[in-house]
Amino acid sequence: MGEEGDITRLLQAWSGGDDAALEALSPLIYDELHRLARRAFAGEKKSHTLQPTALVNEAFAKLVHVEVTWQDRAHFFGLAARMMRRLLINYANARATKKRGGDAVNVTLDESAVGGEDTDIRLLEIDAAIDRLAAIDERKARIIELKYFGGLTGRELAEVTGLSTSTLGRELKLALAWLTDELG
Repeated sequence: MGEEGDITRLLQAWSGGDDAALEALSPLIYDELHRLARRAFAGEKKSHTLQPTALVNEAFAKLVHVEVTWQDRAHFFGLAARMMRRLLINYANARATKKRGGDAVNVTLDESAVGGEDTDIRLLEIDAAIDRLAAIDERKARIIELKYFGGLTGRELAEVTGLSTSTLGRELKLALAWLTDELG
């Protein structure tokens, strides 16, 4: 059984209450989350993104405390992508609140690795646009979230969504065109 099968087996054992499975699973999950975060941030300027390690540490800490029955590896990493998006948006909101003089919520992500206010505003605009897309087409919004916030490859997207790579390509192209138009 390969690493993907090991992750699924360990997730299911952990869901069943096996704490030893979490111990064996942790390095596999952490390494995979870090790989996904690095890939998601690959095209970004270093001064305009959070460090992948900081994002992964925060997501990992939250994911190990989620009470859910894990179906498989795809289910786990789909939720991980959603959680990373929420963390990035919460962080941008906190920074925007702080810049307006409000009492910002403390977060554990490294602020020195983040760009300026423009980055926060753009991230919030993208998040709002994805939410508007979800109201029109939930599947396209989820694909965008998994691709850009979760850093999933085409093969991984196919595994998580159950769609063929050709359908994913069409859906992604349409979703990106919609978002480009929406964001002006």
